[in-house]
Parts: sequence; structure tokens; C-alpha cells
Amino acid sequence: MATTTPTVQAATSTDRVRQVTVLLGAVVAIGGAAVGSGAFGGQAIADAADGALSATATPLAPDGPAFAIWSLIYLGLAVFAVVQALPRHGADPRLRAVSWWVLASMLLNALWIGVVQADALAASVLVILVLLAVLALLLVRLTRIDHTRPAASVVTDVTVGLYLGWVSVATLANIAAFLADAEVGDLGLGATGWSVVVLALAALLAVAYAVFGRRRPTVVIPVGLAMAWGLAWIAIGRNDGPLVDDTVAVAAAIAAGVALLAPVVTTIAGRLRSAG
Repeated sequence: MATTTPTVQAATSTDRVRQVTVLLGAVVAIGGAAVGSGAFGGQAIADAADGALSATATPLAPDGPAFAIWSLIYLGLAVFAVVQALPRHGADPRLRAVSWWVLASMLLNALWIGVVQADALAASVLVILVLLAVLALLLVRLTRIDHTRPAASVVTDVTVGLYLGWVSVATLANIAAFLADAEVGDLGLGATGWSVVVLALAALLAVAYAVFGRRRPTVVIPVGLAMAWGLAWIAIGRNDGPLVDDTVAVAAAIAAGVALLAPVVTTIAGRLRSAG
């Protein structure tokens, strides 16, 4: 895979505008997301849309504790916003290539929360698919552009990786919630059968991420960790509580293992190939 070696230039006024805008936009987006999700009172996401996105709404819903990962993602986004705004990072070519897209992802996340709170599940699927596409684009850019300053590069890679991994799982759960709410029926395979199919696709997606980003373990290992986290909490949720499904629990656990191991395997294989 071809990569781009960054060339450091002097910061321009456009760079300064970008830095300030991304910093202020991050404050608005993260603050709005926190308020909208019920962090300071009000309706929680699990209670919105008549509970369509609760931990027991569908077989593909992660158990409640899974959503604690948002605290880590928001922290990473906040640190990213501050780091990219530092004067010495104004001309960083890697940050130039991704900062606007990271801001777009934060605004889309805040929009998704607002849409869900408005009980518009169909619209929420569209928004989260666009969010996933933006994060996938960030994976492409971060993989193809070499690291610049180590701290800024690692903060960006780890944050985007966790974000992409979690949103990949959340997208599957969101689509399942919409279909269940729309009462589309079992579509031939039944809820368990379709859940297993979707979990198999999630495992394949995790492998695809790992293969594509094998040169950038600082991105794809966090992707795998976040996907494994979400999938493992699906398995836990189906092992206990009001929506027990042993078949889905096993499939989710296997998918979690694949997501966890895939980036490690591809990274090691890539390094062995390079060394050979």
C-alpha cells in the first residue's frame, strides 16, 4: 500500500482558523452529545424511541456497561481537539488531512443523539451510516499518511480507532433496532438466525479493517479492541437478563475473539514480511 510521507511547512492563517474552529466545534459537539444523552439529567438514549435502543431491545443490543466506552472516546476527542490546536501543530500535514473530518464525526454523533431523542429511528440509521463512512475515511487517511509528531499521531490514531470500532458495532445494533421497531418480521431466518449472520459480517468487517490498516497498528488495534468490547457485551447480554439467546451469545463471543485477534495477527504478519 502506498503511503504519503508528510512534508512540514509553515502554518498559515487557514491552519489557524482550522485549529480554532475544530477546538470550538469539539466543545459544542461533545457538550451537546453529553446533554442530549442524558448525562446531566433528562432522557437517556436507552429510554428514547420507546426503548428501541435499550440493552434488551434486540438480540444485537450490547449490554448496558458497554456504553461506558463513550467516556473514553469523548476523552480522546477532547484531547485531540486540544492537541491539534497547539501552535506547533498548525502545519502538521497529518492533522491538516483529518481534523475537519474528525470534527464532522463529532457533529454527526451529536446529530444522531438528537435524532434518536426525536424518536426518528429511520433517520438515525442514515446518520450513523454517514458517521461510519466518515470514520472509515479517517482510517484510510491515517493509514496512508505517515506519522508526524509522535504524541499527536498516537492520540489521533487511538481515538479514531476506538471511535470507528465502537461505531461499527453500534451501527449493527442501530439497524437491528430500526428493523425490530418497524416490525419487518423474521425475514425467513428468525431473529436468532439473522443475528448470527450479522455477527459473522461484523467479524469479517473486523478482519477487513485489520488487513487494510496492518501498517498502522496504532489505529487498527484500537479498532479491534473497541469492536471486541462491543461484541463481547452482546454476548454477555444474551447470556443473562430478559433476552437470553445462547446461539447469539456464542456467535458474538466468537466475533469478539476475531475482532481482538485480527489486527494483532495482521500486524505481526506484516512485520515478518517486511523483515523477510
